[in-house]
Amino acid sequence: MGRIVRFVEPGVVEVVDYEDPPLEPTQVRIETLYSGISAGTELTAYRGSNPYTSKRWDEHDRMFIPGGASFSYPIDGWGYEEVGRIAEVGGDTRGVELGDVIYGTWGHRSTNTVPWQWAANRVLGAQADPRIGLFSRIGAIALNGILDASIHLGECVAVFGQGVPGLIASQLARLNGGTVIAVDAIPMRLELAAELGAHHTVDASTQNAGEAIRSLTDGRGADVSIEITGSYRALHEAIRSTAYNSRVVACGFFQGEGAGLLLGEEFHHNRIQVVCSQISGVSPSLGHRWSVDRLEQTVMKLAVEGKVNLASLITHVFPAERAAEAFALLATSPQEAVQVVLDFAGAED
Repeated sequence: MGRIVRFVEPGVVEVVDYEDPPLEPTQVRIETLYSGISAGTELTAYRGSNPYTSKRWDEHDRMFIPGGASFSYPIDGWGYEEVGRIAEVGGDTRGVELGDVIYGTWGHRSTNTVPWQWAANRVLGAQADPRIGLFSRIGAIALNGILDASIHLGECVAVFGQGVPGLIASQLARLNGGTVIAVDAIPMRLELAAELGAHHTVDASTQNAGEAIRSLTDGRGADVSIEITGSYRALHEAIRSTAYNSRVVACGFFQGEGAGLLLGEEFHHNRIQVVCSQISGVSPSLGHRWSVDRLEQTVMKLAVEGKVNLASLITHVFPAERAAEAFALLATSPQEAVQVVLDFAGAED
């Protein structure tokens, strides 16, 4: 019997039981160790603001269609930050063994039954801290934004938002040769950004970010800005902060109408290019050699080698049965948390 996190309705979370399917000869069963909560995408489902819950996504036309919904409550197993161990193997499997640690995306559930090939592509080394496996997809989202930003050695990169993806993006931007300016309104996150290597920090709660960034760059502005908060006001400030004829990469998951986004100002007068970065694909110029699998594998390799610090982003671990408390913390007190994790294996008891 497995356990799965259910959104009963907006703001209401339960943990319910489910039956595991029979294991086929070519499958393995993974028992979840940890499952991380995304403070962006997942909270849109928790709050009821996600467009999939009010409109229907037409996969063929790639449009949201009014009337109907792609998902309706109760919604089971939302989530995309998981790591676990292989607990069972079928009789016709190769490349994996009992006890192998597997990273991936399978939602807040205690088990995952998959083809052995899928698991074999996601084995985390035996010497690695298994917690870093939580960050394969959210790390891929951050790395995808870095690829879309097309950072060049010596350029100034402003990263708006120092939640989990922003803190990863800031580290990756520095690895890519950028001088990093980390922007957020939560002091704790700015302190962590500085500890992880950001060259400058800007507290948007007390400073005008655009003016601060232009001051740090001798009036030029950031060579490229990455917006990863999902706030329209942050996107507007990223546009204000960016050099003439330069690029803003929008990675955040924006909700509702664009209040606070004034496109007749710096966007218009400074010829700013705004590029969407979203994990369903990569830049058209890179699609022939990059994939989501490669993005995830790259982030995991960097973490294992100690070039990116992921475990330090974890601030809270809750037993899976207390998932309602974990979501409430992120929804009501975001200033207190960065990465919140659900423990399915009792490792933190």
